[in-house]
Amino acid sequence: MLEINLDTVEGVLVNFIADSIYKNGFKNGILGLSGGIDSAVILALAQRALGKDHTFSLLMPYKLSSQSSISDAKILCEQLDVPYEIIDISPSIDAYFDNYPTENKMLIGNKCARERMSILYDYSVRKNALVMGTSNKSELLIGYSTLFGDSAAAFLPIGDLYKTQVFALARHLDIPREIIEKKPSADLWKNQTDEGEIGITYKELDEILYHLIDRREKPEQLITKGYSRENVGKIIKMIVNSQYKRTMPPVAKLQNRTIGIDFRYLRDWNK
Repeated sequence: MLEINLDTVEGVLVNFIADSIYKNGFKNGILGLSGGIDSAVILALAQRALGKDHTFSLLMPYKLSSQSSISDAKILCEQLDVPYEIIDISPSIDAYFDNYPTENKMLIGNKCARERMSILYDYSVRKNALVMGTSNKSELLIGYSTLFGDSAAAFLPIGDLYKTQVFALARHLDIPREIIEKKPSADLWKNQTDEGEIGITYKELDEILYHLIDRREKPEQLITKGYSRENVGKIIKMIVNSQYKRTMPPVAKLQNRTIGIDFRYLRDWNK
């Protein structure tokens, strides 16, 4: 059901990354490397597309980040022979929350995600590079991302790959076993996992999303296939409630041609 031709996908994505960089007048790409599988796959693809000397990564731990996040990311960079820098975001994050304290883990996590993207865009200028996003299709569809944080990027190479397909591609690209076998986590707090936070396994999530989105099946059709009504309903609600994250901010129409309504050229218009 979710099987993909891995050689074909690799070729398409390598060409997509190179085209997205070059047609905009750049030679370099940069991304935040978390030690997780999504950013690992992007780094491996970018190294193939741009070459090791034009692929940059930033490792940006917070004090609550697991040590394996840094060690696994460094192993991958060394395997691919690509340059990286480590920037500890703890001082800037703590400085903010010292003045505006909270016990809400989500607020701290969102602040970390936006701080990392702020640093990435600063470095994108320093390196004359475009920021490569690491969000996958599963997370984009249910809104499992931070607006203007990890969802902010110049382009999203794996945005049309479900999480389980990313795992398959990671094995194909020879991503280190330590990264593939760890439980997916945004690493926002101790023992946090994506599946625990979402409340459903990626396997079931991807299957339901595939039927709903790619096959355009009705909820009742999925229920007859054996998926629980509760999970199907929960996922539909997440898709609907996160639509604002997948569209540009609405503009009030006042004139003849309004951005996003009448003025709707493709992103690479005239490129």
